[in-house]
Amino acid sequence: MKGLELAQEYYRRYGEPMIRGRFGAFEGRIAAGLAGPGSECYGFDDELSRDHDWGPAFCLWLTDEDFALIGEPLSKAYSELPAVFMGFGPRAASPGEEWRVGVSQTALFYKRYTGLDCPPQTPAEWLRIPEHSLSACTNGKVFDDPLGDFTRRREALLAYYPEDIRLKKIASCCITLAQTGQYNFMRSVERRERFSAAYSEVKFCSDAIALAFLLNRRYAPFYKWMHRAAMELPLLGRDLHGGVAAVLGTADPAGKTAAIESIAALLAGEIRRQGLSDSESGFLLDHAPLIHGKITDPAVRGRLSVVQ
Repeated sequence: MKGLELAQEYYRRYGEPMIRGRFGAFEGRIAAGLAGPGSECYGFDDELSRDHDWGPAFCLWLTDEDFALIGEPLSKAYSELPAVFMGFGPRAASPGEEWRVGVSQTALFYKRYTGLDCPPQTPAEWLRIPEHSLSACTNGKVFDDPLGDFTRRREALLAYYPEDIRLKKIASCCITLAQTGQYNFMRSVERRERFSAAYSEVKFCSDAIALAFLLNRRYAPFYKWMHRAAMELPLLGRDLHGGVAAVLGTADPAGKTAAIESIAALLAGEIRRQGLSDSESGFLLDHAPLIHGKITDPAVRGRLSVVQ
């Protein structure tokens, strides 16, 4: 059984009746669901996931005002729910990770990931937030949100980066992909620089997946799940997943180079399809200035460079 399904069943069986019976006056104000850094929030959990931070649990999110009124008694009531459900549990929280489930403030949940009290408003605010953090706070599932406050914040982030920010990140990926995989990998092999060759290979694959997420207008998750999550992308997903597996699955440098170039061609084709570049070049660096030139906000455009 997947953890997200378990969480929802657990909430319906115990959480919902607890709220209705003991906090009825606030029933229309409490959001419930499961989202955050856990593998179960992405649907990637398996038997190995069950040794920590996995099991019957869910999140309850309150406004700051409601948390001040019922946060403590609601947390106590949550802690009294059965620790075992459907044969799973009790949940073993990693030290310092107890906050992943239970009662929390909506604003604090999002601030933990974005550093902001509200959704980002300026280019600088967007660029300061790690992409995997945006992925973590918008994954999972909201089971109930009668007030709508949690969902409004979630949807504001899911609306994705402003287009100029997306273009800047795409141009940046084109630079690093060309530099690492298409240029430095084979040069490192020829120089017998094993570290730089291995780094170029993995960095290329990582940035290829990151670029695919940008082209799909989806946030890339923490590196642990990037390759697996890539398969689910509507655009390029399965082909890119297979291409990365091909790069990593052979010890032959020539085979790696061929797979790298296949990935580059795949990405360049989608860049052209989206009207971001009209270059027919297979070298991704050649697309970067054309993409960068489509940025309209001078505060975002700046000079063409790598965006971390």
